[in-house]
Parts: sequence; structure tokens; C-alpha cells
Amino acid sequence: MREAPSAEQGQFTGAVARPSLAQRRKADLRFEIAREAVRLFASQGVTGTTGEQIAQAVGVSARTLWRHFPTKESCVLPLLAVGLDFAVDRLRHWPPETSLLDFFTDSCWNGELPSATPAILDLIRMTSTDPALRAVWLQAHDDALPVLGRLLAQRSGNDVDDLRVRVHAATINGALRAAAEDFARRYADDPGASADEIVTCLVAALRAASEGLPY
Repeated sequence: MREAPSAEQGQFTGAVARPSLAQRRKADLRFEIAREAVRLFASQGVTGTTGEQIAQAVGVSARTLWRHFPTKESCVLPLLAVGLDFAVDRLRHWPPETSLLDFFTDSCWNGELPSATPAILDLIRMTSTDPALRAVWLQAHDDALPVLGRLLAQRSGNDVDDLRVRVHAATINGALRAAAEDFARRYADDPGASADEIVTCLVAALRAASEGLPY
């Protein structure tokens, strides 16, 4: 399993380009800020943590921190976007003759997954109890939605604003979020959970999405 990528995260642009050195350095700093923010949130609570404390833990000025993130809660966005970035990147390589479920199953069982570090799992669990962090988590998925929509529109030959495309994009998006939350909840007391457990949760969520509504 790989570490969180050092490319710019949380932006969900449609194009794939090699990041410049300045972009990589910026992304590395954003990830460091995110990791320290989660550590402080977990140890002393979100309310009890200030942006200045996060900046001090990273070794940057508060001004630098606020230049990267508008609020202390938004500092965690790079970590929350890791799994979504992975899924979007995988979908760019989705063969036209393969179903979504088969493609993701094969990609996950036979490829590398982003590391489910304790920090990321702690963070996802915190989004269920802290409203501000929940808003950042939902924002990460909202940012990914138009990119998923464009990928599905290109694949189907339909317009990105087609209702079916939008519903399908929202369905995949929701399945990815539910899978991440389910994994974080199930393995709260098992920091050594393997990639197999991550894949099991993801495939189960996508299978449920592909079955449609049985009601």
C-alpha cells in the first residue's frame, strides 16, 4: 500500500498533469498541516484546538496556514480527499468493455491502495460527531462529484447535465463515502486492518450501488 500521494489533493481537476516542484512542495506542506491538525483534534478536541497551535506544530506561521486553508477544520481536507483521488484516478483507466463493479474489484484486489493510516481513520470517525469536520468531509465529496459526472458522461456519450449521469455520479460518490465510513467504524479498534478489509467494504458498497433500488 502506498503513502498519501504528494500531488495536489482536494482539487479534483479533470486533467492529469505532472505537478511542478512548487506544486509538490505545496501539497507536501498541506499534508503535513492535515496530519498535525488530526493529531491535535484527536488529542485535545476540535474546539480546544486553534489554528495557531496547528501552525506551531508544523513549524510555520499562522499566516502561512491561513494562506492554505480558510478554517482550522478545513486543514484536514487533503487527508479526506486521498481515497476519492484514488477512485477518480482509477476511473480514468476504466476499460469500456468492463463493468464498474468488475473494474473496481480487479483494481483494488490487484493494485495499490492509498494507505488507511490511523490518522485518516481517526479523522473519518470524527466526522460523524463533529459538525464542522462533517461539513469538510461532505465538501470533499461535493468537490469530486462534477469530476465523476464528466467521466461518466464521456463514457456514456451523454451530456454531463443529463439526469441519469448526475444520478449515477451521485450514487458512486455516495457508495465511496459509505464504504470509507463503514471501514473506519468497523476497524476503530484494529489499527492493523489490512488492505483486504478496505477492499471488502468498497466492493460491498459498489455492489449495493450497482444493484439499484430494490424497493
